[in-house]
Amino acid sequence: VQLQASGGGVVQAGGSLRLSCAFTGSTFSYWSMGWYRQAPGKQRELVAYINRDGSPNYADSVKGRFTISRDNAKNTLYLQMNGLKPEDTAVYYCNARSYNYRRSDYFEPTESGYWGQGTQVTVSS
Repeated sequence: VQLQASGGGVVQAGGSLRLSCAFTGSTFSYWSMGWYRQAPGKQRELVAYINRDGSPNYADSVKGRFTISRDNAKNTLYLQMNGLKPEDTAVYYCNARSYNYRRSDYFEPTESGYWGQGTQVTVSS
């Protein structure tokens, strides 16, 4: 499995970005997918996930502002980010797992699964 994240950039507070993660090397629809982020000096944290059944789930910090989606025909994962805040500044990583995410994953650091190379999101105030 290979993951290629893109779409990061610099945006003012209140702005929007859409991240994409291209998936190759396996059958995309068989995998559960997630977006993580890591801010400078902080631990990597789960932002949102979407399991194989298509059900999305979000961290409280982004609920109502971010939307995770997947296009199984295009083998691509997305993260639409609206209402961006300076505290959203981080490197964003996509993650693929062969088993479902759970809500407990928001609180449990992990290196499980496959990782993309990360894309930088910078939100200026």
